[in-house]
Amino acid sequence: MLELYVSALITFFVVIDPPGCAPIYAGLTQGASAADRRSMAIRAVGVASGILLSFALFGEALLHGLGIGLPAFRIAGGIMLFLIALEMVFERRTQRREDRAAQVASTPEVEDVSVFPMAMPMIAGPGSIASVMLLMSRNSGLDRSLVILAALGTILALTLAALLAAGPIMRVLGARIEAVITRLLGVLLAALAVQFVVDGLQVTLN
Repeated sequence: MLELYVSALITFFVVIDPPGCAPIYAGLTQGASAADRRSMAIRAVGVASGILLSFALFGEALLHGLGIGLPAFRIAGGIMLFLIALEMVFERRTQRREDRAAQVASTPEVEDVSVFPMAMPMIAGPGSIASVMLLMSRNSGLDRSLVILAALGTILALTLAALLAAGPIMRVLGARIEAVITRLLGVLLAALAVQFVVDGLQVTLN
């Protein structure tokens, strides 16, 4: 169970990327009061948690309703995660997040950034949704499912802490260290994505 917890923990950490969300949130909430920043951070993680929990519990039933098999979803999810990994390695993911944040910040009527873009798609994005569904589908049984949900809860709590401490984190890490961490996590995510595709192909071919 510990191995499963660590594996799921690393997966969610790489995909959700709490340190990467912190600078975006800091930029989006410039000029907001400390109370507003704290409120939006809590709301963002709360909404994202609800979305991810819904897909974790009911995602498989949704796939069956649409006539999509789990092997096909594993292959598709693996390919999608691999593309995200490539963006992380070549820093395209960071640039895309910054562009999205700038677009939102330039819209005067948008004040609350907790739901969009923070909760979705930055925290509960395609990668994290696919990851939680893939992990839940690969690990049947209540005990294993609870371990995965515990790992997800840990990362969401870490994400909340990162958003609440976005300013100090940016001062400590700096842009260069963040870029190095992002590239390393991208390599790990690429390997994980390939494993998802291999698992899906094995079930399909057998």
